[in-house]
Formats: sequence, structure tokens, C-alpha cells
Amino acid sequence: MSVEGKKTIVVIPTYNERENIERMLPEVLGVGDSIEILVVDDNSPDGTSEAVEAARRIEPRIHLLRREGKLGLGSAYRDGFRAAIDLGADFIMEMDADFSHDPKYIADFLRVIDVADVVLGSRYLSGVNVINWPISRLILSYGANLYTRIVTGMPILDATGGFKCFRREVLEQIDFASSRSDGYSFQIELNYRCWKGGFRIREIPIVFVDRHSGSSKMSKRIMWEAVWMVWRLRLGSLFRGRTAS
Repeated sequence: MSVEGKKTIVVIPTYNERENIERMLPEVLGVGDSIEILVVDDNSPDGTSEAVEAARRIEPRIHLLRREGKLGLGSAYRDGFRAAIDLGADFIMEMDADFSHDPKYIADFLRVIDVADVVLGSRYLSGVNVINWPISRLILSYGANLYTRIVTGMPILDATGGFKCFRREVLEQIDFASSRSDGYSFQIELNYRCWKGGFRIREIPIVFVDRHSGSSKMSKRIMWEAVWMVWRLRLGSLFRGRTAS
């Protein structure tokens, strides 16, 4: 299946990202004519959805999903994936609105998805490619990914990243809607389901630049959810394996 002529929808969750999204929209759309954007906004007080709606009236490749409130990143992606499938996407991407994920890499994702089922943007594939993080945050992220690999067995260097591309068929088969995890654990769980499903997963190197403006989504609850998620996945896999034997 060639990427040429196929529809790619980039799902971008937002909360108080008006300044960023106004700059992000034209950069993403400028990658190619087959690129569309679906912004999933959690009723941002700063008028993010209004800015997207104004852009949507001019550019039909922009779509907007308004939600009632701040319902979580995992929930935003689940709703966004469902909407992207309904819009007829062949490939579905996820990325942040704050330019920590550079739109210039979208073309790289689409080149590699032609020979893969899932493409992950990796901060750790060719060294450590993170800019503007304090050393404590870097150690936490790198350690979390090492911990995830050890516990789950997934051969993925950056399992917590949120810059990735899926073939539509992958999301339809892994039952993403049944996931109830959020934040980084959502990313881990989706990767795990793809890996266990036997899909071809490729990582490509990206440079991650800490957010230009806005506030971080990191919290202790999100971190602890990710810590327990990897054990839930591992133990669940072991239990299913014993049941099948």
C-alpha cells in the first residue's frame, strides 16, 4: 500500500494552546496536500477552539472536535482516533500542539509507514535528542523507558513518546477504545497492543524540544499510572498465555 494519494489525519489534542495552534495548523498542512488535521479541544478557556473554527472556515482540511471539558490526554486521543476513522483516514498520526514535535518530521513518518504498520518518533534512537529539559526530567524519561522495556519485553526505545503514525487497520484491530489509561501510560499501552498484535513497528529519530509556551501536562498521578500500567500489561499477558496453554 503506497502512501501516495492516501489521506493522513493528524490528531492534535489541545487545552489552552491558541497561540501554538494558530502557528501549527499551516505548518502541518504545508507538508502535503493529502494531510488533514483534527484538533480535539477540551473547552479551552483561552479560545483555542474559536481560533481553530475560524481557520476551519477557510481551510476544509481542518477539523475540530469540541469536548465538554478537560477529560485527559488518553480520552482525547481515543475520541480523536474514532473521529479520524469516521473521516476516512488511511493513516492517523498523533502529535502535540506546542512544537515539541516538529511538523517537519511528518514527511519522514509517511515515508516509513509505507513499509511499516506503526511508526514511532524516538528521542532515544540515535543518542539522546531532547532539548531544554532539566537533567532530572531527562533521567526520569529515559529511566521510564528502560523500565518499560525490562518489564514488558517490548523492543522499543521510546515507548512513552506521543509523536507517531498508525495505519488505519492497526487502530481498528487493537481495540484502542477499550483502553482506559491516560498520559504516558496510554502511549505505552497502545504500543504494547500493537507489538502483541504482531504489527510491524519502526522507530525513527526525532529531536524533541521542550514546549515553547503553555503549561506541562505532567503530574504525579500520570507518572504512577504509567508505573503500574507496565505491570498490568505484563501480568495480563502472562495470565492469558497460561490460560491458552
